[in-house]
Amino acid sequence: MESLNATDFFDVQSSLTEEERMVQQTVARFVDEKALPLIPRAFEEHRFPLELVPELAALGVLGCTLQGYDCAGINNICYGLICQELERGDSGLRSFVSVQSSLVMWPIYTYGSDEQKQRWLPLMAKGQAIGCFGLTESHGGSDPGAMNTHAKKQGGDWVINGSKMWITNGTLADVALVWARTEDGVRGFLIEKGAPGFEARDIKHKFSLRASVTSELYFDNVRVPAQNMLPKAKGLKGPLGCLTQARYGISWGAIGAASACLNEVLEFAKTRIVFERPIAQTQTVQRRLATMVRRITTAQLLSLHLGRLKDEGRMHPAQVSLAKWNNVRMALDIARDARDLLGGGGITIEYCPIRHMLNLESVITYEGTETVHELVIGREVTGLNAF
Repeated sequence: MESLNATDFFDVQSSLTEEERMVQQTVARFVDEKALPLIPRAFEEHRFPLELVPELAALGVLGCTLQGYDCAGINNICYGLICQELERGDSGLRSFVSVQSSLVMWPIYTYGSDEQKQRWLPLMAKGQAIGCFGLTESHGGSDPGAMNTHAKKQGGDWVINGSKMWITNGTLADVALVWARTEDGVRGFLIEKGAPGFEARDIKHKFSLRASVTSELYFDNVRVPAQNMLPKAKGLKGPLGCLTQARYGISWGAIGAASACLNEVLEFAKTRIVFERPIAQTQTVQRRLATMVRRITTAQLLSLHLGRLKDEGRMHPAQVSLAKWNNVRMALDIARDARDLLGGGGITIEYCPIRHMLNLESVITYEGTETVHELVIGREVTGLNAF
């Protein structure tokens, strides 16, 4: 009998459609041939590989689940597989696509006016415009309801004051989707690069997501035309709906990071000779590798079923919370264990687990900490709000 694939132990490939397999293979080839030769150096240099954006756009991965506006219109399983392959390369690469697609293009498509959609979505699908999502504030963290950024109506415009923190793509963005408190509740505004009073600054000296741009946004009496407000989003339900879309992709992306770590440590364990035999031949190492396989397989089946529910319109936000919580924790634990199995060399850029481990320390925090997702699930099963 043929040996099973360590990173597809339950043969998930066989349950994919031809289109889904083709999408995964195409993005996997891009990651192997174009991204991975650049990513370790970009991580070391604290630089996002911006030169990959036109190629990502050419693959059709930006806003890929949206219909029309030069978007690919593929299903959510395809999008999940895209996230998985991109994060197999690096979390920064998946984060770029996730923000562009789920946190900027999706809300413009879902909550925006026809004019906003016509203007921004084709440009963003082609990578000719980059977006960022401004929700988090330095004092708020897991409590978006504590938002201080505010917008006041003045004549035909809105005037925005405040700041946002930990914003992916912030200094790259041609347009920022910024959420601000108004007298009528929280609303979303499209603020263009170069608007007077709007400033974006890079956050330096990160030891995580180094191949990604993370920024602070500042608004000092930024005047925004009324037509730049998203007309169909009112209250926190708007930004939280965006986060549900992004968390779905994260649940898949973490599988890619974990698979990269397992593949690398598995090959190492077969060739690393200690006490006259490969460490892969020891019970201790085999048990650790088997645990990695078990946890990756569980995560794959979880995200696959979640994707089918999403495509059927039956996905619940609490189900996304469970998948994000489970899968990112799985990936972080595997990255740490793989780093340990690699020995001294495991702390160098020569191997990927230390890079994935550092990245996942951010992924496990952003878009809902583990505690937040635990409480979302707890509220769902008890009917009682512990927030």
